[in-house]
Amino acid sequence: MNDPILITGCSTGIGRAVALALLDRGHTVYATARRVETLADLEAKGARILPLDVTDEKSMTAAVRTIEAEYSAVGTLINNAGFAKYGALENVPLDEARRQLETNVFGLARLTQLVLPAMRKAGRGRIINVSSMGGRLTFPLGAWYHVSKHAVEALSDTLRQEVRGFGIDVVLMEPGAIRTEFGTTLDAEYVRDADGPYAGLEAAGRKYFGDAYKSRWTGTADEAARAFVRAVEARRPKHRYLSTAMGKFSVNLRRLGGSRLWDAIVRSQFAGAAKKLAKAEAKASRA
Repeated sequence: MNDPILITGCSTGIGRAVALALLDRGHTVYATARRVETLADLEAKGARILPLDVTDEKSMTAAVRTIEAEYSAVGTLINNAGFAKYGALENVPLDEARRQLETNVFGLARLTQLVLPAMRKAGRGRIINVSSMGGRLTFPLGAWYHVSKHAVEALSDTLRQEVRGFGIDVVLMEPGAIRTEFGTTLDAEYVRDADGPYAGLEAAGRKYFGDAYKSRWTGTADEAARAFVRAVEARRPKHRYLSTAMGKFSVNLRRLGGSRLWDAIVRSQFAGAAKKLAKAEAKASRA
């Protein structure tokens, strides 16, 4: 287990849990984040830590060169770094959309480009890209997040076909809702519509997603990490690892039921969230 594993976005959530799970299994782990001070506990557990910002070319190049100087090649790259920018498509500034794609798609793609030459020379390697159940279905208000994850799906499927002959595996991880800081970050990243035409939809969406990330259907970061361990250690990994009860149910419902049924279900869920919100506001006003 000496082939080094490079993981992006390890400061919180799934990235941190995956790093810990792989360390527990005896792997050599390079845990990275924009701010290395957030990785002190991982370093104490045995991780090598490096600063890495997937929107900064020098940062990515330096991290890859550091690993290749010691091991000649990155053994496994886990492209985990990413975030979600939510809001009605009409309202999200395109600069914000570009920021979403720069992190979730172009940063992932560039880091992949950087590790591939040495992997090809070594005749082996594994690239694990973190998508989402949101790479196979959509919800209102998440257009640019879904665009980014659908892009990761297409990029990974294409790359898998291109590098198979070099002994390199490409794997997609598709977690459903996970109880991490992602839910809080998602709410903070909303483009608010205030009193505009999408205000009601946005309020219902924030309520729906807020509840969804706390429900019993969501998984934990540790549960998600177990799927990553399987993807890293499998001799012949699956092309996709869809995880959490919510993720599996939602993706299969969308696939089997088609877009009309899916849209109707989402409308119903948002309507239910709006009613809960109205009831809570009415109760608060009477208090």
